[in-house]
Amino acid sequence: VYEDLNDYEKGVIRVLDRAVKIYRALPEDLIKEMALTREEARAHWVQARYKSDYNIFKPYLAKNIELSIKAAEYLGYDIDRYDALLDLFEEGLTYRKAKSILDEVASKIKPIFEKVYDEEIFPSKHPLEDVKYDIEAMKEVNKEVLKLFNYPWDRARLDISAHPFTTGISLDDVRITTRYEGYDFRRTLYAVLHEYGHALYDLQIDPNFKYTPLEGGASLGIHESQSRFWENIIGRSREFTEILKPVLDEKLHFVRDYDVEELYKYFNIVRPTYIRVDSDQLTYDLHIVLRFRMEHMFINGELTVDDAPEIWNNTMEELLGIKPKRDSEGILQDIHWSIGLMGYFPTYTLGNILSAQIAYSMEKKLGKISDLIIDSRFSDIQNYLKDEIHRYGGMYKPEELVIRATGEDINPEYYIKYLRNKFLTQ
Repeated sequence: VYEDLNDYEKGVIRVLDRAVKIYRALPEDLIKEMALTREEARAHWVQARYKSDYNIFKPYLAKNIELSIKAAEYLGYDIDRYDALLDLFEEGLTYRKAKSILDEVASKIKPIFEKVYDEEIFPSKHPLEDVKYDIEAMKEVNKEVLKLFNYPWDRARLDISAHPFTTGISLDDVRITTRYEGYDFRRTLYAVLHEYGHALYDLQIDPNFKYTPLEGGASLGIHESQSRFWENIIGRSREFTEILKPVLDEKLHFVRDYDVEELYKYFNIVRPTYIRVDSDQLTYDLHIVLRFRMEHMFINGELTVDDAPEIWNNTMEELLGIKPKRDSEGILQDIHWSIGLMGYFPTYTLGNILSAQIAYSMEKKLGKISDLIIDSRFSDIQNYLKDEIHRYGGMYKPEELVIRATGEDINPEYYIKYLRNKFLTQ
């Protein structure tokens, strides 16, 4: 009977069955304990980060790890305990597959980063980072950017928050936020571009899926690929910089002192940073590799919370060549472990990889993305993403959707090629 169902019906059954199995596997007492512990852990993490004192957070991290291990045992796994947690955030992802992907990314990106940084092919510092901007003027810039993409203001909003995010009230009410710090204007600009990618995904899901289990995206990794596509593939390109220049000249007068090439270099500064969310395209995934390695060791009992700060600092030095001096710029920087999100981090790198893989497939059908940008053919890009990714919502498993859209499973080679071409071929 199941084989007689169409893809929509199979998708609904799969999504519901998956959710039911997860919640039936976890005992009610464990769910309650996890919820209470996470609230307590988060409060102590905030205090610990403010004081840069890991010891305040350490016992709560230990408890969250213990509960994550219990959850993994109840959820079940074939080979590695970490598999059960990875699958919660990226359906079908295993430690073996994630490790293979992340090892390849780390081994191939690290030498690109080192060459670009050591030879200063792209700047490690730029004067525009310190220039203050008028917040009202920057709000106008962000609105103009969204107008370039025909942002549907009748179905979507742009607001302000302490940390940028996207939330979907429904398929016809999607809201994104950014923050205005008053300096280094690229920070708010790229937050808008990033969140726009998430919003576009939600806005282009088949309207017939409204209020059904398929209303969301296929996975965190697929969703992240869309935000990274608009933030990096489109937004940090030389061609988009050319389009953006007149808008910036009009709204932010200090930008008039810099030509397109200087702006492009500013948008693509390369340097190692302690903080993941401040990192650039060549170092971001190395931050993810660090967290992935530590999570796997935590969940398999190979790393204690006592040794964690030292492992963090040493691994960062190995990958990025810098060593944190304070807990706040090291192990305490992310909220994820305080709220029990073990297994979440790899989805960020999956998103980066898939953004390039999808771009490669797009070019085979539409021509060079650089030409699409110069010609402002953003509607063609949006329609392609709608047809190949967005409209399906959660109908297909992530792996199946990627194969349908690109002809193969996730392949880091497209991402590595993109980074090499961008940063080493001037």
